[in-house]
Amino acid sequence: MHSTAPERERAYLVGVAARNGHGFTAQASLDELAQLVDTAGAVVVGATLQRLESPHPATYVGKGKLEEVQSARDATGYTLVVFDDELSPSQQRNLERALGVKVLDRTAVVLDIFAARARTREGRLQVELAQLEYLLPRLAGQWSHLERLGGGIGTRGPGETQLETDRRLVRERITRLRRQLDEVRRHRRLYRRRRERAGVPVVSLVGYTNAGKSTLMNRLTHAGVLAEDRVFATLDPVTRRLRLPDERDVLLTDTVGFIQKLPSQLVAAFRATLEELQEADVLVNVVDITHPDAQEQLDTVERTLRDLEIGDRPRLTVLNKVDRLVDESGRPIRSLDDLPEAARALAADQPHTYLVSAEQGWGLDDVLAGLAELLREQEYAGHRTWEPTARTRAAGYAWP
Repeated sequence: MHSTAPERERAYLVGVAARNGHGFTAQASLDELAQLVDTAGAVVVGATLQRLESPHPATYVGKGKLEEVQSARDATGYTLVVFDDELSPSQQRNLERALGVKVLDRTAVVLDIFAARARTREGRLQVELAQLEYLLPRLAGQWSHLERLGGGIGTRGPGETQLETDRRLVRERITRLRRQLDEVRRHRRLYRRRRERAGVPVVSLVGYTNAGKSTLMNRLTHAGVLAEDRVFATLDPVTRRLRLPDERDVLLTDTVGFIQKLPSQLVAAFRATLEELQEADVLVNVVDITHPDAQEQLDTVERTLRDLEIGDRPRLTVLNKVDRLVDESGRPIRSLDDLPEAARALAADQPHTYLVSAEQGWGLDDVLAGLAELLREQEYAGHRTWEPTARTRAAGYAWP
């Protein structure tokens, strides 16, 4: 008996520790890339880092490191090399010629994961748009054709080159996708107006990928969202109704997780989805308190929220996975004062902070009570009134 399943690609990872870098260490970034590659379906067989002032403009790494990567092929048998930053089209072509195997960058891997995880029509449209915008400047040497040239009288002669035809076809497809996504945005605006007329506040879960947002969503609303210990386990946003302890109803939305070096194509393509965050009345920022780079992940989320111009939105901070922490005597940690020093400092910088274990169901009552209190504070401050109208109650509002 022989397996007919395709053999997993063997990936070798390459990163640059730039001296002008900030935030995550180069090794932490490379470790995250390994998770991304695993999620995409390849097996990591080796990795290397090089310290440089900045990536080499022609080959990303220096000549000596490139030779080291070439020689590693005999020992590891890699069939794919993945670089930890977005490569320029010329860098990618130079590296493929030098290494003789397929070369990808972090952006291509993230786009591949999104393409595999998108389930709704909207999600697939957004991913396809991001992929085409990424591939357009890389068409030379990438594809032999997208569509054959037509034959018949009047088509003989030089005409368009294959590359020009490919580019024209891609640009036309991009234009069509943008029109379709504009229609999606129009429908979303209509849904938001309905929610506003119903007087129901909107709460959005945000956070770094794999922080436990989907697990928390399932615990609070029984939404049945896929929850795995992998980056980008879920992609399409899910909205469910949630009743708070004061009998107030809110709409709770689980959104796509953030990540460092988030490709600009994805941010642009997922504008319609990210607009849901801009309409949220309160954000619940979910943080994996057990992660060694929890502070850097939190900083990445803060930068992304500022880029979306919602950095000042009212929020709760949920420090998740506390069931994996114990104090010096081996007892489980249940209060902020018992946290390790670094985690305690992180919590001190965040307003309305709660310790929870979404997996075990610990601390969720406190989060719901805190959310109800924060909404009341906003209402008393005059920012928003969420009381449904008599007409809405009588009609039995159907949530979108």
